[in-house]
Amino acid sequence: MALIKSISGIRGTIGGPAGDGLTPLDIVKFTSAYATFIRRTTTRTSNVIVVGRDARLSGRMVLNLVTGALTGMGFDVVNIGLATTPTTELAVVWEKACGGIIITASHNPKQWNALKLLNEQGEFLNDEQGREVLRIAQAEEFDYAPVDCLGREQKNYTYLRRHIDAVLDLPLVDRDAIAAAGFTVAVDAVNSVGGIAIPKLLDALGVKHVEKLYCDPTGNFGHTPEPIPQNLTGIASFMASGKADVGFVVDPDVDRLAIIMENGEFFVEEYTLVAVADYVLQHTPGATVSNLSSSRALRDVTVARGCSYSAAAVGEVNVTTEMKRTGAIIGGEGNGGVIYPALHYGRDALVGVALFLTLLAKSGKTVSQLKATYPQYVIVKNKVELTPATDVDALLHKVQEQFAGERLTTIDGVKIDFEDGWVHLRRSNTEPIIRVYSEAHDEARAQELAARVMAIIK
Repeated sequence: MALIKSISGIRGTIGGPAGDGLTPLDIVKFTSAYATFIRRTTTRTSNVIVVGRDARLSGRMVLNLVTGALTGMGFDVVNIGLATTPTTELAVVWEKACGGIIITASHNPKQWNALKLLNEQGEFLNDEQGREVLRIAQAEEFDYAPVDCLGREQKNYTYLRRHIDAVLDLPLVDRDAIAAAGFTVAVDAVNSVGGIAIPKLLDALGVKHVEKLYCDPTGNFGHTPEPIPQNLTGIASFMASGKADVGFVVDPDVDRLAIIMENGEFFVEEYTLVAVADYVLQHTPGATVSNLSSSRALRDVTVARGCSYSAAAVGEVNVTTEMKRTGAIIGGEGNGGVIYPALHYGRDALVGVALFLTLLAKSGKTVSQLKATYPQYVIVKNKVELTPATDVDALLHKVQEQFAGERLTTIDGVKIDFEDGWVHLRRSNTEPIIRVYSEAHDEARAQELAARVMAIIK
């Protein structure tokens, strides 16, 4: 059993004793702490909190507990039912709500669930806000409403349709071009809410031929849900048979998008953002942002378009903060997370699908031909195990000393930028390890750069 408390929410495995897994007691406690924080800080007068969930098996149980706790705290709940993470984020804004809770453990396996906490802008809480929620929960510093002041629940299942309509209204989404291209699209939605959302989006975009793999939203995931190559052999085999022009894969809450090329090979998650950003920059020049562990290819295509790029610490809230600071027109993370402020400040696979299909239709290329037009890099991911006695700060300081002649970034661990690649070291928030990510133009060089740095640590 596991229970992980972080600034962005609480996640854990279902079952077990309180405090050791995500039990009903833990769900009520942290929901109440969040409601207390919202009551103290919101500027809204709506008294509404939006709640949506992915399709995992424990979702309905958790939803009932969250709704009960929020109404017990005196908030009215708008229950939007099965909904993607970006749909819930948008619903908070459209409802003029005080905040929102997304019931999803993202790419974690089916035994996990989580509460992701949103502010009144439909964005994740920042570090300071998240720590205050954890403090309130630890102190059990919440008071429930008297009987005459209990909140009410309202169900509103229209928000996915509104989300899709908002995507179609984006000026850079060209439904006519997509429809005219006559694409056949394969979709792997890992038997979660993407199995509803992505086919409906494709239909709205004029795609007539959709091949569905794991699109029944039962929560019985058809494979390990993280959209990375080792988990996607089914759709890769299907694409290799030549039956579709492009394959789209989303995680259970539909904020990450992976793309499979027409030949069954992987477009690579990093390049979802690269391709979409390059298309956006062609039409609306401006700044871009990704996190420190994302591919240098985004920087390259941004500079090639005469625009500026900057990097943020790992974490969606850090990326959006940097995007606001720089006025970025697009940004995201290398895990397939596209953030397009023209709609909202959240990773959104529906936006990614619509913009990518528009790009593909207008390019006249196959997906593999399109991929070949971008700077080619390979990222490798290593880790160094830690002991309880390890002084991580001292290790990172030693790395800084050894590579003082290179360009260093220390806002999140240590990133070393070499002429032909980079290495990023950061302590994991969930495991006793240092993550060591490296990138170069080929895998051998990326591994060589990582080995140089890991040798100092070891």
